[in-house]
Amino acid sequence: MNGKLLEVREFDKISCNPDFKAEYAYLPEDTFHDLQEFIYSFPSDKEYSDALEFLKPGYRRNVGDIISVSNYVGLIQMRNGYQIQVLPKIDLGTDEDNGNQETKRIFLRMLRSIKYFPGKVFNEANLKMDKMTLYEIFINMYLQEVRNLVKRGIKSSYVLQEGNLKFFKGKLAVNENIKLNIAHKERFFVRYDDYLVDRPENRLIKSTLFKLYGITESAENKRDIRRLLTAFEMVNPSTNYQRDFSRVVIDRNTKDYDMLMRWSRVFLLNKSFSTFSGSQNARALLFPMERVFESYIAQQLKKALCDSGCEVTAQDKGHYLFDSPKRFALRPDIVITREDGSKIVLDTKWKSLVNSPQNNYGISQADMYQMYVYSKKYETSEVWLIYPINNEMRGNNEISFKSNDGVSVRLFFVDLARERFYESVRTLCDQLVPSSDKANSERITE
Repeated sequence: MNGKLLEVREFDKISCNPDFKAEYAYLPEDTFHDLQEFIYSFPSDKEYSDALEFLKPGYRRNVGDIISVSNYVGLIQMRNGYQIQVLPKIDLGTDEDNGNQETKRIFLRMLRSIKYFPGKVFNEANLKMDKMTLYEIFINMYLQEVRNLVKRGIKSSYVLQEGNLKFFKGKLAVNENIKLNIAHKERFFVRYDDYLVDRPENRLIKSTLFKLYGITESAENKRDIRRLLTAFEMVNPSTNYQRDFSRVVIDRNTKDYDMLMRWSRVFLLNKSFSTFSGSQNARALLFPMERVFESYIAQQLKKALCDSGCEVTAQDKGHYLFDSPKRFALRPDIVITREDGSKIVLDTKWKSLVNSPQNNYGISQADMYQMYVYSKKYETSEVWLIYPINNEMRGNNEISFKSNDGVSVRLFFVDLARERFYESVRTLCDQLVPSSDKANSERITE
């Protein structure tokens, strides 16, 4: 592993003051300033997210400048090669987590729930989790997707060619033929279509492989890239990424390229799933944990309740705060509709609560207002807030809030650690749909 690696977790603080290494994560001063420049180089606009959503500069007396990490997880690579890896803050209880291996496995399992994330059938057992950064793991996943494409066969298409040939083929280019062959009657300047693998999708994949070969420090990844490049021997690398991406058309004939094109865009253009873009100082591949957690829970509930007669909808649409005119759309994370038409509304929150009833367990007032509106607009008294478990809240499984007009908000804590996660989801399903077939719970798998 690269020695220039800083591994932190969500909500940690980074300093460049060597006297406070025990209290804060530490970066050398020049790298710290590069990171500050990275933050300020991305103003918020319609295209890019504001980096201040992820990294927040601040100042502490006697310490100096600090940078607080928010709830985006992934990796930033600085211009000087220094890598900052941000892992999710997952409470594993009494389980050990040497080298953060278990945290990485859980995070990757959660990422698989995202629609366009590679590695749906990813074999993590072959990876040395303690010796690979997230970026190296993502590279490995991309290579696996390319390998699967090669096994199925890379696509060819008709490409317009032209040349001065000794035989007639295609269509004669009259003007060029007169200019070049007035003294060479044995030649024909023609234009014709050839069925070639040198098409935009394949060019972009080859360029991505070349770029990843220069980035990766994993001997395994380098070896795989060399092998895969032999399958693209007849393909030229892309000379204009934007032009080739604009020519990519995903349809039923090219659906095998869909995920690869999204990830080639990430790697070639330094894009990120947080919509941060790369710069001269750094590149970032970051994931907002709220969305990852929401997607993961929705995926598992769909699996568990698929034969229960219930419909599970993520990011439900169609309800508004005001109906005349329809304004301020409501978008709850998960809506479960039973066969009789009754609804259950769930909102996932990637937050750590505190065991303090007098402080409402740390639940934000805005979240409760939101749940109250959901109850009224969806005409249901069954509204749930789903949080990840932490040690402070273990054993607090019966927390609920009720109003005198029929609104009830219940809390449920999901344990993300290995088998306890699946047991958590089974318990949640039993509470949501008590009459559902118990066999459905067996569908909750990795």
